[in-house]
Order: sequence, then C-alpha cells, then structure tokens
Amino acid sequence: MAIKLKKGIKELVEEAEAVVITMSTEEAIEKIADDEMVFVDIRDVRELERDGTIPGSIHAPRGMLEFWFDPESKYHKPVFGDETKTYVLFCAAAWRSALAAKTLQDMGFPNIVHFAEGFGGWKEAGGPIDETKKKQ
Repeated sequence: MAIKLKKGIKELVEEAEAVVITMSTEEAIEKIADDEMVFVDIRDVRELERDGTIPGSIHAPRGMLEFWFDPESKYHKPVFGDETKTYVLFCAAAWRSALAAKTLQDMGFPNIVHFAEGFGGWKEAGGPIDETKKKQ
C-alpha cells in the first residue's frame, strides 16, 4: 500500500518558490562577474563530473548545505559567512535550489537567491561552463 503524503515534492517546491527570490537565468548569466554574488552549485558531485559547472562557483552538496552555512556547525565553511555577499544557489532544474534557498532563508540568511531553470537552463541559454571538474 502506497503512503499518502501530506505534501509531495510539487507542493514543497511551489511553496518554496512563493517565498524565495528567483532571478531569471539571463540575469544570473549577467551577474556571473559580479563580485557581490557567490554562485553555489548544490548538485551531486557526479553531476559536476558529468556536466561541468558555472565558472567560479563553489560546490556545496545539498546534503551538507545547512551544515556548511551554519556558523555554529563544526562543518561550517567560512566562504558562506560573508553577510555582504548574495549567495546564488543552483541545481540541475531549480527544484533542489528552491528548496535549499527556502531552508537557508528559514535559518535566517537574508541574502539567498536561486535562478530559474537551473544549470540545464544555464547551458541552453549559452552561459559559460567550467569543464575542469568533468571526468574525462
């Protein structure tokens, strides 16, 4: 017998998208050189190895994101502690990034955004790609 969910992934993503800032893919491409923006790739490492990533982005796997952002966590990464920066999360299709942006916003981070269409949309729009992490 299948479990009847209170909310499925579709509802969770819709709720997240209603409260987080979503920039367009084109705007994200324009802001890649902005020193005030930190692009954060939350995809699995296998996705980076297969598809590459956005140049200059920081990889923070979805499963560690809250731990790496939380300054009280023993896993905290100082790169995520600059209140003057805007952190631009992305995944493959903007679903995980919407959920992650909402979680970080719920934690109290005011400077979290993500962009529409994810890395797939980035590639389709002709955004630059760093292939140095790809497995050959």
